[in-house]
Amino acid sequence: MSWKISHLVLAILALGISCKEKPEAVQKETVLEGKHLITYDNPMLSSEDPGIVIVDFRKAEEYETAHIPGSIQLYRNHFQDASMPYPGMRLDREKTAASLGMAGISNQHTIIVYDDKGSPDASRFWWLLKLYNFEQVYLLDGGLGLWEKMGKKTSRDVPEIKPTVFLFPDKPDQPMVIEKEELLRHLSSEVPGIILLDARSADEYSGKEMKSGALRAGRIPGSIHIDWAESIDYSGTHTFKPTEELEKIYSKLGAGKEDTIVVYCHSGVRSSHTTFVLTELLGYKHVLNYDGSWVEWSYDDLLPIETDSITLLKK
Repeated sequence: MSWKISHLVLAILALGISCKEKPEAVQKETVLEGKHLITYDNPMLSSEDPGIVIVDFRKAEEYETAHIPGSIQLYRNHFQDASMPYPGMRLDREKTAASLGMAGISNQHTIIVYDDKGSPDASRFWWLLKLYNFEQVYLLDGGLGLWEKMGKKTSRDVPEIKPTVFLFPDKPDQPMVIEKEELLRHLSSEVPGIILLDARSADEYSGKEMKSGALRAGRIPGSIHIDWAESIDYSGTHTFKPTEELEKIYSKLGAGKEDTIVVYCHSGVRSSHTTFVLTELLGYKHVLNYDGSWVEWSYDDLLPIETDSITLLKK
């Protein structure tokens, strides 16, 4: 075979190999595209890829009743700082990484997380990991409820866990959180220019209801109220509402996409959900989750509050 012919054959073979490889690359890109939100028929959920971990982010007793096959169980208690005088505060980066590693999750994995409440707990998990610069985490829209409604199988089998090492990227946290002191400076007009969003229920916002863990009822002064649950189709699929409806709901803020929005709730869970909606689904650029939320704020008698109601319901 001549030199020219042999090189022609090699070129043809290389072209054939590259053509065969392209569909796989395109398929993977399609699977992972979007705003960290996938639905029940996404190929990642049935791929049996060892690089994908499905996390059931509910209480252990709920997980034991039924869960998506192959999923592991984690919940808020795995990622809360128990040393704080009030509940719900996030673990630091190192302890979060250690908890993930003990659950058999490495930073090379892609994570799919779900709950059965419309994704508030799953959103909290997403927010914590994204805060520490881990991006490969996706919410399952509709959670376990929609999964079952669509006839998908569930299981009670618990997969074997092999602890590993999880490492977050060695760079500063994402600008997705605000602490009490900075928020107070904003309220004191030393650092003006934020929109403050209360994502709790109307009764909590008015001061009529005080949930367990708080010491006072009411709201942070200047808050705009939009219940996190307005963004979910609670009468049907428990999925996020269409973008057009979400835009209408959050137009109440009067905010532009570049404005700074601070979101809080009772303990940083429902506000994580609203943070997901605003950033991932609506494209707001500067959204800060007040991690301590009402529980932390209510503990300090020197901090200002507003209230509309004199009838207090403790729950």
